[in-house]
Amino acid sequence: MTRRLALLWDPPAPPTRGRKARLTLDEVVTAGIAVAQEVGLDALSMRRVAARLDMGAMSLYTYVPGRTELVDLMIDRAFAELDLPAADAPWRDGLSRYAREVWHLYQRHSWILQTNMWRLPLAPHVLDAQEAGLRTLVDTGLSAERVVEILGLVDAFVRGLARAAVAESVENDASGMSSDEYWTSMSSFWADWFDVERYPVMTRIWEAGGFHAPSDPFDASLDRLLDGVEMTIDRANERP
Repeated sequence: MTRRLALLWDPPAPPTRGRKARLTLDEVVTAGIAVAQEVGLDALSMRRVAARLDMGAMSLYTYVPGRTELVDLMIDRAFAELDLPAADAPWRDGLSRYAREVWHLYQRHSWILQTNMWRLPLAPHVLDAQEAGLRTLVDTGLSAERVVEILGLVDAFVRGLARAAVAESVENDASGMSSDEYWTSMSSFWADWFDVERYPVMTRIWEAGGFHAPSDPFDASLDRLLDGVEMTIDRANERP
């Protein structure tokens, strides 16, 4: 664990004496990300990364001790891309920006979603993101516990939709059929199999247009989530 943290927070400087290293640690991380983008994180190996860099696997270990440390560095590099909310942004604007930035990060680097998101590395840019998210809520009148709870809720919301979007994209590519085409192909179900008496609430909501999907489900759902956060903040600031 000490080795993992040292590589994130105090990476070794390039040698000033002797033979110059062929590559930099930054180039190794770039190659790791490229491999993860192509084949997914589960298939990422030191051998694959070394092959991309046209070097032997054993030579790669002179730059990074192993796969675990490499993935830590890859995640931190990805999180460095976030354009985080300014410190003086109103809480709703700031939290909305935070959520949208993380959402777009997962679209660009869906391989991150294959990691244990409850054990993200204690890396500089990962903590920068958490700091920015907490900062949007810390002065709203919420208790410290509620601040952490709400940011966790926002993170879980973004991760959940991102995973669903990635799965949909994979399904589209594998089947050659878009989501709209899939549901059109299933249209006979509603006439031949759906029982309005068994599902009266579903039928009622359908007839009222409740299942009409918004053009951007992420934006619509995020707005509803932030409405709930706003009510929580209002209650926390009510005078007894």
